[in-house]
Amino acid sequence: MKKRFYLYTVVIFLLITTLVYGVTVNEKNPEKDKFLMEIISYVLERGHYDPKTLDDKFSENVFFNFLKAIDGQRRFFLNADIRSMERFKFEIDDQFKQTSLDFFDRAYDILIERMSEVELLYNSWLDQPFEFIVIEKVNLDYENLPYAKSKKELVERWRKRFKLDILERFTTLKENEVQKKEQDSEYEIKSDSVLEQEARETTLDNMKAFFESYNELERKDWFEFYINAIVTQFDPHTFYFAPNDKERFDMSISGKFEGIGARLEKRNGEVKIVEVISGGPVWRGELLEVGDLILEVAQENETGISISGMRLEDAIKLIKGPKGTTVFLKVKRVDGKIEVVPVVRDIVELAETFARSSLIDIENKKFGLIELPKFYVSFNDYGQRNAATDVRKELEQLKAKGVSGIILDLRNNGGGSLKTVVDMTGYFIEQGPVVQVKSTGGRKEVLSDTDRSIVWDGPLVVLVNEFSASASEIIAGALQDYKRAIVLGSKQTYGKGTVQNMVDLNSIISNSTYGDLGALKVTTDKFYRINGRSTQLEGVQSDVVFPDRYAYLEMGEKDQDNPLPWDRITPANYEPWKFQLNYDEAIANSQIRLKNNPLVDLIDEQAQWVKKQQKKSEYSLSFDDFKTERSKNKFLSEKFEKINSFESEYQFQWLPDASHKGYISEDFKEKRERWQKSLKKDLYIYEAVHILSDLSNNLENPKPVKTASTFE
Repeated sequence: MKKRFYLYTVVIFLLITTLVYGVTVNEKNPEKDKFLMEIISYVLERGHYDPKTLDDKFSENVFFNFLKAIDGQRRFFLNADIRSMERFKFEIDDQFKQTSLDFFDRAYDILIERMSEVELLYNSWLDQPFEFIVIEKVNLDYENLPYAKSKKELVERWRKRFKLDILERFTTLKENEVQKKEQDSEYEIKSDSVLEQEARETTLDNMKAFFESYNELERKDWFEFYINAIVTQFDPHTFYFAPNDKERFDMSISGKFEGIGARLEKRNGEVKIVEVISGGPVWRGELLEVGDLILEVAQENETGISISGMRLEDAIKLIKGPKGTTVFLKVKRVDGKIEVVPVVRDIVELAETFARSSLIDIENKKFGLIELPKFYVSFNDYGQRNAATDVRKELEQLKAKGVSGIILDLRNNGGGSLKTVVDMTGYFIEQGPVVQVKSTGGRKEVLSDTDRSIVWDGPLVVLVNEFSASASEIIAGALQDYKRAIVLGSKQTYGKGTVQNMVDLNSIISNSTYGDLGALKVTTDKFYRINGRSTQLEGVQSDVVFPDRYAYLEMGEKDQDNPLPWDRITPANYEPWKFQLNYDEAIANSQIRLKNNPLVDLIDEQAQWVKKQQKKSEYSLSFDDFKTERSKNKFLSEKFEKINSFESEYQFQWLPDASHKGYISEDFKEKRERWQKSLKKDLYIYEAVHILSDLSNNLENPKPVKTASTFE
């Protein structure tokens, strides 16, 4: 019997972001795994927006989804392994209902066995020099590549992939040698055999790092892949977070965490400082530097614990802690000195997460730019720092400078807090609906700005691209519907029109003996523009289309597996902006400028080339053929360099924001200076300023308009 379940889904599989050490085959905890499946099933059954049926088709999709997640490049499994697992292909739906782990256990056991075999052998595969005169090719079309029929065939695949990797490095090293000779006539060029050995040693080092990362994954980590392979069948954004992953997600949304303010990496069993975060405790006290090794960690009044051989995430748990507490780190300095360093933990803010602004000087006018990487917020306390309050501060700063127009840059902004979007939209309109939300069962809610005050009532341009998603699409769509802003960018935004809520699985049942169960991000609603159209799949269409290098790549919601469908609902009651600033004329002028700009055609050509390169899957392993292909690509790359040579005549001035708290590191200053330089080379901002200039020219004589909302 087939039972209906309402399941969440995921766009991508769980990414393990930390470097780890050693293949870990740890003890099973099947009862916890079964309990977790039961809880997830319970939540999905009652909460997902779009119910799905668990049937044989569902089972088959999970089967291939999971295998793709754990061995997508067909590097480990043999064809015989897949055949041995095929008996589970149409049983996974029933196993999920029964909380059975049979398929997962079988796949996991085989994977660990195959990975161990490869790890034991790859040194010998890289022990002998590679020759690049043999005419042969390697196929990297992993989607259509069959599994190897034998271990011999698998070894041959590894050999060819190693050869391609080494050939790429070898070719680069040869080119570098020629350049060195051109710069210094007395320089003695290294032989091909030496260069090949150097390239091969680099590949060997990378393989060691690869297995360090893979080998520290525990059984529970692979089980997360399995859980997410199940939930991905329902929509691309339902996702299971293990406890550590939930913590990282919260940090990414809030842009801050409690700790020492350093990024760590593990290599060869050693935990190394790879970045000191500006403004954090370590940076303020000049306590540690990049390259220092952490040997032991001790809490207050406790004995130190060696972290050698420890999983990186476990070491991080020991180092992080509540604000105001002290952690004692035994470190080995870059110069070899060993000492104990006390660090008082504090709130660490990731500055690059937050809004930042720049003043743009052009002739006798000034314009403002606000770049917002994401709609950040603290889920525990909205009153803490969030995207809306920060953008308001930036707007007020720019207003005080006398700007004539504002650019809101939402490119690459993947979304975040819905409340911050509503608040932020309200800064640009008097009052009214911002977004419509439809929940399970058809209930509709209109989220509105009720504050009649307006922070900025002047000309406004919103910059978007294919990676502007979710919350970015809400504000871009709302401002477009109100005729409040001109949207400039890609043909359409990402097309994510769904809302997710985080469900703490520990809250579902009390007195659990299994420890922290993590959380489930669940798709519970769809949102709609105030004109009634969903942003799902179709995104927000730009008023002025300005192509970029990703224009032809398949990377939007419509290109994901199992997206929810597009639809529409009744429009909300709203009135467009009361002043018409010649939007149509400004749009027409912009389109003419872009049509006559040769760099725009070059960008489009580059985008087509990028698409072609993405589709390429077969590569020659002959040096002569590889060099010829590389020369062709180099020629095109040099041609496209004309795009990067552009530099506007505008002057950009960075405006410090509230995050600096009276101190600004040299590293932070350097990052901001690089940002300012990049703005001068940004064609999209250049055109946005032109649009603002056209709009502001009409500001002295605005024309009232009388329009009503329509069902488009």
